[in-house]
Amino acid sequence: MSLETQPPTDEAIDKFAGTLRGSLLRPDDEGYDEARTVWNGMIDKHPTLIVQCAGTADVIGAVDFARENDYPISVKGGGHNIAGRAVADDALMVDLSAMDAVRVDPASKTARVEPGVVLNELDHETQVFGLATPAGYNSTTGIAGLTLGGGWGWLSRKYGLTVDNFLSADVVTAAGELVHASEDENEDLFWGLRGGGGNFGVVTSFEFQLHEVGPTVLSGPIVHPFDDAKTVLEGIRDFNDGAPNDATVWCVIRHAPPLPFIPEEWHGRTVLIVATCYAGDMDEGKRVLQPVRDIGDPIADAVGPHPYTGWQQAFDGLAPAGNRHYWKAQNFEAMTNGMIDTFVEYGETIPTQETEIAIPNLGGAINERPVDATAYPHRDTEYMMSIHTQWVDPERDEECIAWTRDLHEAMMPHATGGVYANFVPEEIGDKRAAYRGNYDRLVEVKNAWDPENRFQLNHNVEPTA
Repeated sequence: MSLETQPPTDEAIDKFAGTLRGSLLRPDDEGYDEARTVWNGMIDKHPTLIVQCAGTADVIGAVDFARENDYPISVKGGGHNIAGRAVADDALMVDLSAMDAVRVDPASKTARVEPGVVLNELDHETQVFGLATPAGYNSTTGIAGLTLGGGWGWLSRKYGLTVDNFLSADVVTAAGELVHASEDENEDLFWGLRGGGGNFGVVTSFEFQLHEVGPTVLSGPIVHPFDDAKTVLEGIRDFNDGAPNDATVWCVIRHAPPLPFIPEEWHGRTVLIVATCYAGDMDEGKRVLQPVRDIGDPIADAVGPHPYTGWQQAFDGLAPAGNRHYWKAQNFEAMTNGMIDTFVEYGETIPTQETEIAIPNLGGAINERPVDATAYPHRDTEYMMSIHTQWVDPERDEECIAWTRDLHEAMMPHATGGVYANFVPEEIGDKRAAYRGNYDRLVEVKNAWDPENRFQLNHNVEPTA
């Protein structure tokens, strides 16, 4: 709130609260602390007001009230964003978490999804019909933030990004108007929503294209001793170079979690986990993935038929809400020998049991679209490094952040210079790296739809209007 603007009176706030179908929380209200809490335990912010929206009318009312009283606006969907931008000091939080409806049309293979939905809720509804859309790899992630940043997961090599399957949106603009955006209506806004983050308004409904998936897919982890990491990474690189788009094979360096398929003597020791998923015929998948299973001498191999919903949730327990999280990410056009050497070097010094170096293999259908097809610009990325550093003790903040930044710096000579916006941990991220060559066009969209920068609590595209 600016110095020129007087804060609203208690009477004005009470009057506003009376217009809501949802609820309004102030700092002394029961439920306020729960509502302001997000997934990353490092984030501890105190908004002035929290509007818990029950529907689009509440969203419009919240945006209008914030604009009229010059409140900064933060928007909370699933609350999973690493930078914690869902909540800010002295802001008005638009809390969408109660808006969690999913409506599937199995005939058209589409779904209408509200912004409070998290991925396991979406999968629950779509998999009844044997359908899914590419969306993440941790099922507690919110669909809204995931989509607006780009979104990718186990199905992306076959079906593209989440935004490539995003068909239309209903959006509350900075002016408090509800508009529809698609390829045929408000096309500039729709382009910006597909990777430009929450810069242009509050999406109250997403429409997604669905695909026939599961309900059982060939998937599972293969666990190797870390001493074999170099050989295994080289073997996975060779496999991925010629892999069909149905196959997704990622690598993760971390301490072995105490999972039942991993021998107990390996629990807590550094390992390399190869995570596999085949989004096609089961028998063909067994044939295609066999070379991956033949690499090295694994400690455990749990590849087999698994429910798609189960595979989507397989790693949820490794990143619990409330831990302290700091991530860094890089994009790469290929996995070089130098990268492999650096992965091995830093894998030997992982600072905590919970930390992991994730190496997703992307490419495939993701890179078959032009760079300017959507605001998401990273259509040259074959591999990503996502450093998921997490810990519990605040006394270790400096140590863990420094290790993460050191590894990030060591990988820069191999990287494209781009970074996935959803993995930028700082409140003010490198917008040029996140949006790359599409940034100037995003500024044009911002000028048209939010010239006063009401939606700035994100990886912000600044208007010039």
